[in-house]
Amino acid sequence: MEYIKLNETMEFSRIVQGLWRLTDWGFTTDRLIAFMEGCLERGVTTFDTAEVYGDTECESQLGKAFRERPDIREKIQLVSKTGIYKAQIGDKTFGYYNTTYDRLMQSCKEALQRLQCEYLDLYLIHREDPCMDPDETARALKDMKKQGLIREAGVSNFDPFKFGALNHAMDGTLITNQIEWNPVCFEHFNSGMMDMLTKEKIHPMIWSPLAGGRLFTSKEPAYVKALSKIREIAVRHGAEPETIVYAWLLYHPAGALPISGSNKPERLDRAVKALDVRLEHYEWYEIYAASGQQTIR
Repeated sequence: MEYIKLNETMEFSRIVQGLWRLTDWGFTTDRLIAFMEGCLERGVTTFDTAEVYGDTECESQLGKAFRERPDIREKIQLVSKTGIYKAQIGDKTFGYYNTTYDRLMQSCKEALQRLQCEYLDLYLIHREDPCMDPDETARALKDMKKQGLIREAGVSNFDPFKFGALNHAMDGTLITNQIEWNPVCFEHFNSGMMDMLTKEKIHPMIWSPLAGGRLFTSKEPAYVKALSKIREIAVRHGAEPETIVYAWLLYHPAGALPISGSNKPERLDRAVKALDVRLEHYEWYEIYAASGQQTIR
């Protein structure tokens, strides 16, 4: 496994295990512990969750595992996210964002109670909040660090402008932006976010690297064209198509950390094997242009 420094004190495994769908897996606590041990055996030490996953149940299930095996908590880097909430209005549920000081402080403390641990290695603001006051949000994150509730802070799904505003208020200490990127999703290339992260040497975490599996199942033209090229390159390298996608993400100079969201060990193995694949420079561009969404001028 390769490990990458996000700053002077924080180092993550290059492949991250995501737990977005943990509550759909039907794991017992013992099975979750065994799954996490399997990840550690592969060198995957970084785990990603969020308050909103399973309506907080994902964090609670992890907490039960840490209560049974506190030694596992000390072997991993634990990432969680906050800022997405639901309001019950009559018989309807309405989703909204809240990045105010009091709400963030409350959320962090509640997350630690569910996770049954004393701190988070990394805490992310999950989505851009149109009402975010960067100074107020930064004050909460700074106080969390001062109180030892979190070690580092970052964001998820931010554009360059909101990232820059919060990072300025944080005195330049945000250590990542967790963003969506795959062979059919280029939002953060087109917004300039990838350029900014590369320039500032801030390593992005990448969610949905396989487009939630749609890269292999969708009949939409963009997916079909991208997969055809990926399979062609996979044959050249004697590798699985999944592995080639991860290798493509790893190739970029931003130093991305892709998140594998499967509970199948063989799927994680395919992601880890990407660390040994050396794409040709032109092959990166073949995949970049394959879906027809990006133009090479």
